[in-house]
Amino acid sequence: AACWSLAGGAGGAAALERVMGGGPLSLVLGGLGVLLLFRMVRRLRPGARVRDSVVVITGASSGLGRECARVFHAAGARLVLCGRHAGRLQETVEELNEAAGRGHTQTHPPSTVTFDLSEAGAVERAAEEILRLHGNVDVLINNAGISYRGNILETDLSVQRAVMDTNYFGPVALTQALLPSMVRRRSGHVVVISSIQGRIAIPHRSAYAASKHATQAYFDCLRAEVERYGLEVSVVSPGYIRTNLSRNALTGDGSQYGVLDRTTAMGRDPADVARAVLEAVRRRSKDVLLAGLLATVALYLRTLCPALFFKVMAMRARHLNLKHNLSEIVNK
Repeated sequence: AACWSLAGGAGGAAALERVMGGGPLSLVLGGLGVLLLFRMVRRLRPGARVRDSVVVITGASSGLGRECARVFHAAGARLVLCGRHAGRLQETVEELNEAAGRGHTQTHPPSTVTFDLSEAGAVERAAEEILRLHGNVDVLINNAGISYRGNILETDLSVQRAVMDTNYFGPVALTQALLPSMVRRRSGHVVVISSIQGRIAIPHRSAYAASKHATQAYFDCLRAEVERYGLEVSVVSPGYIRTNLSRNALTGDGSQYGVLDRTTAMGRDPADVARAVLEAVRRRSKDVLLAGLLATVALYLRTLCPALFFKVMAMRARHLNLKHNLSEIVNK
């Protein structure tokens, strides 16, 4: 719609067609040119200020959360680091303070708030504590999460609920607790770390994919509803990242998976993803997809040729089931 209005509607399209010699191909090329120009203009907009902004990061004691803490701290943000383990959060704080001592950029000492994102009461109390620290929140990065590996037929419902509590209800509860203060100030940016599995679902990831699909839907709705208050919402959807997410994943009976998947081991460097999150905040990006070629092809296949996508996923499921059965035989 924006490109159409830039071209001057139907009259602009007709004029464009006459200038370029007419024909559908000319219109397509002209449209692509206008789209490119529109994106260039957007890039020229001044970026959001990160220095001195209050940035809250959940899951900040390890993995992507810790990398986000590093890049936002280096950018001069006033950090509030959140997680379940006070000791690990303090390790992150000490590391950041050490880095600040070696650098030449002015930084701020981080604060910490310890709570379990899956407990609603704890989230409300944490939001109050966060607001007491600085009086407001400029950027909320909902990063904390847990993964899952298992066959639906062998998965207890309590596991499905546990994953949903941490990955969906936790970020929603924290966002809604902090949102009124952003609305009053008519300023704020909510970021959620989703996943490519919030766009496509693959076998043996049901709880995780369901939680990320719900996350994508909720924050897409939120973006539309708070736009009138001047608030920004970014959904960042990476593919596999080299972290301990698969090791810490829940299995069907609630036990820890404890294995570093090959796909995870070959995933993106979390530092690269953290820099992409920082860039998303600076550019006020609404939707960021950080997926490799295979995942991107799968995403388009799901949209353009769902029947083929479903067949490929069924083949994958049979392969995983066979692998699981062989593993059980070997371990007996």
